[in-house]
Amino acid sequence: MVFRLRQADRALIPVRGSALLSAALAASCVVGAARPAHAANPALVRLLQVLRDKGSITAQEYEEIRAVAEAPEAPAAAPPAAPVSAKDAEQDKAIADVTAATAGNPAPVVSRALAGKWYERLSVRGYTQFRREEVFSARGAVLEVPADRSVNPNESFGIRRGRFVISGDLADHLSLYAQMDFSGSAGTGDFVLQTRDLYGDIWLDKAKTFRVRLGQSKVPFGWVNLQSSQNRAPLERPDALNSAVEGERDLGATVMWGSTTARQRFRDLTAQGLKGSGDYGVAALGLYSGQGLNRPDQNADVHAVARVSYPFKTSGGRFIELGAQAYVGRFVATTQPITSGGSTFTPTQPGEGVLDQRVALTAVVYPQPLGVETEWTIGEGPQLADDLRSIQSRRLQGGYVQANYRLRHSTGTWFPFVRWNYYDGARKFGRNAPRDDVNEIDFGLELARWTEVEVTGIYSRTLRRTRTSTFPFELTRNANRVGFQIQWNY
Repeated sequence: MVFRLRQADRALIPVRGSALLSAALAASCVVGAARPAHAANPALVRLLQVLRDKGSITAQEYEEIRAVAEAPEAPAAAPPAAPVSAKDAEQDKAIADVTAATAGNPAPVVSRALAGKWYERLSVRGYTQFRREEVFSARGAVLEVPADRSVNPNESFGIRRGRFVISGDLADHLSLYAQMDFSGSAGTGDFVLQTRDLYGDIWLDKAKTFRVRLGQSKVPFGWVNLQSSQNRAPLERPDALNSAVEGERDLGATVMWGSTTARQRFRDLTAQGLKGSGDYGVAALGLYSGQGLNRPDQNADVHAVARVSYPFKTSGGRFIELGAQAYVGRFVATTQPITSGGSTFTPTQPGEGVLDQRVALTAVVYPQPLGVETEWTIGEGPQLADDLRSIQSRRLQGGYVQANYRLRHSTGTWFPFVRWNYYDGARKFGRNAPRDDVNEIDFGLELARWTEVEVTGIYSRTLRRTRTSTFPFELTRNANRVGFQIQWNY
């Protein structure tokens, strides 16, 4: 006799692979009819694991479906016998076939079920950040945060990010990742549809330890730059690291290697809500344009970047990640006329660009429940000279230290944090590459009542910050601001 899946259980099954999962769960009832009430069919569990590993279902969906399969069901009176239709007979035969196949190795069944179905290999997800920020007091210039246009006396509500991601393993040796931002900026404050990521990973071995990434993607420099804004608690990245690659992305090619153990740990750090940076390999070596996100090259030259980072796991289960990274290239700054001393002139620079090179160290103790993360960078890069007449390579340094705590409670997951953000260098992506002096402290609290909705409140005390968009690039001092953000994930 074949037991059919309860309607309530079918509601928990995700769209991707739903036909196969429906059959598998129903099939588990056949095998499980003679098993104890709380025992799950091992074949079903294995099948769900294969679907999870292939990306057809998420880790959360895997747990939900497994819970349904293991849940005891109250005995019900046998329904009266009814004629079996041809459609029911066909479904019963399909269920029996899946049951027989999954009793051994279910992987071939999954492969056959997904073969040729490109839509089963892709997932669609994203997130949106809705903000409101207010500056209460400041001395000197109007406070400006280059990456956050909502820090503006004329702004009220704003959408900081509106991301949609399409990704998946299209074949055994090819993965696709495309991310669009419906709240991008063309530099004028206007909202535009902007390409953030568009790349392919070509896997060079069956174990998927070596890959070549081609296209527009994050430059592997700085742990905090690689960490998704969806996971980061502070509203914006620290200036010292982000000034290296504003927008975090560029066009290029990168070779990455990561052991099977390390790659699984990178996935676990994100899946367990520990705010990991994602899997960018244990070692990465790449070339990229160097001019920034969605900007054309200006000197037919490339930047070279190298990074190593490893997620250690102690015997007590605590994750600690240590890393180092460096890049070198020549950067062509964007210039515009400056009026000073009664005359107007445009700063000059070599046609091939100005030397741009940095190194950075990373140390992250993940919040289990207390965590600390810190990065520091030194180097030299394009900066407007003191006489305002030229752009030259000047020394820079800076970084951040952040302490955080993760508290899981019946009211949700609470994530208080405090961060010191310091930078003494130039903002090379700003017009005329002005010197940037940043020294501020953030106090914040993130609450995720549900996994799909997060609320963040933050107070920032800005001791110093340069207004880099407008000459004469004055300082803002002793500014106080608060910000609120609601993020929904889908």
